[in-house]
Amino acid sequence: MLSASVATEKRVLVAMSGGVDSSVTAGLLRDAGFEVTGVFMCLGTAGDPDSDSRGCCSPQDAADARAVAHKLGIELYVLNLADAFRPIIDYFVDEYRQGRTPNPCVPCNAQIKFGRLIRHADSLGIPWVATGHYARLVSTGGLPGIWRKSPRHKDQSYVLFAIARELLGRILFPLGDMPSKQNVREKARAFGLAVHDKPDSQEICFVPDNDYVAYLGRRCPEIFQPGPIVDSSGKVLGQHRGIAAFTIGQRKRLGIAGKTPCYVTHIDATSATVTVGPRSEVLHSHLQAAQANWHCDLPAEFEATVQVRYNHGGSPGRVRLTSPVTFEVDFAEPVMAVTPGQAAVCYQGDRLLGGGWIQSAW
Repeated sequence: MLSASVATEKRVLVAMSGGVDSSVTAGLLRDAGFEVTGVFMCLGTAGDPDSDSRGCCSPQDAADARAVAHKLGIELYVLNLADAFRPIIDYFVDEYRQGRTPNPCVPCNAQIKFGRLIRHADSLGIPWVATGHYARLVSTGGLPGIWRKSPRHKDQSYVLFAIARELLGRILFPLGDMPSKQNVREKARAFGLAVHDKPDSQEICFVPDNDYVAYLGRRCPEIFQPGPIVDSSGKVLGQHRGIAAFTIGQRKRLGIAGKTPCYVTHIDATSATVTVGPRSEVLHSHLQAAQANWHCDLPAEFEATVQVRYNHGGSPGRVRLTSPVTFEVDFAEPVMAVTPGQAAVCYQGDRLLGGGWIQSAW
């Protein structure tokens, strides 16, 4: 960590992806009096001239980041992190291989977009880092913490739970109080940035056209071992072409016909079996989570709102810490499709407390 005297300086390293959010972040900080340095983190595809990726690291994104930096009058570094990013892709593939549903944005944020970003800031002697995430940094009792964006539309705090607690005092989120994406685009237009109307990057940045099934088929064809689709009694209802095409709670594209709606209730990677059932069988009152990361000190039991996937609004529950890195949640009301591989992220009000990876639910 940098010394307290250095940390008072208004110098900031901004992760610039070539998109509108990170570009406006750099412009806002420049106008706030910071000495801004940009860094384009190349995760692999920007160095591939034949890549047709529309993710966050294409050749066009690299060119856009350079153009924005030139327009704003700031220096831009290019940081090649392809080797560091490869384990994120391996994790993504391996989770599907195990019949789980991963969220690669979480480890990418913790390990790459903040872990490597702060490491590079240290190498340059820069005390602050910033990104275009829609979240807020708020100090409570002198301790920094991540809070939901206000208003909550487009809030991204869920995918930030795994950031190491000791890094929170070094981070800035200038977009956390922006009312809407339209306001961000208007600000980009006011800065004279050509990216003001650039489409948002796709959900999984390294997956072309967001077709993760096709991507997995190329990377790990053995995932697509055919197997049975059964009900909870074991009755065979049909056949599938690979477990990677399914996730807990899925209702559409099951490949079976029935009079009542069916949902995926369980995925057995060992036998390549997909179990389906009525909605009641994907309602869960309890979960267990591991690899927990907490942003503050917490009692052994506490009440919280627990968000179990990115687009879940959160459900009230009682959290019990079973070890420094594991916890359980008892929900006040059953929750739909609590999915192994996804994150259980805990809040009190708008404050992000931390979270962990869902291991099981019942």
